[in-house]
Amino acid sequence: MKPRLNKDYRLPASEEEMTFGTACATGLLTAVNSGWRTFRPVIDSMKCVHCLICWVCCPDGAIDREGRELSVDYDYCKGCGICAHECPRQAISMVKEGK
Repeated sequence: MKPRLNKDYRLPASEEEMTFGTACATGLLTAVNSGWRTFRPVIDSMKCVHCLICWVCCPDGAIDREGRELSVDYDYCKGCGICAHECPRQAISMVKEGK
């Protein structure tokens, strides 16, 4: 399931409104993750062998798979680098944000 953004979400106003466990339902984000990212993953399609290890390992589900093409949804990527670390072909490099 791809995360969706809920712009109407508001933090609990009192202790009684706070929930136990997770604050939101699965797949619900209250803001895009990209605002604090320092590095972003860039996929080199010439090196990629489409093993999908990055797609499986991404904790945010930010790697999109369209047929044989992989792309990163930068609105949801937090730049953790797990995809680059796990890629057996080093087809993903972490590039400093803004370059």
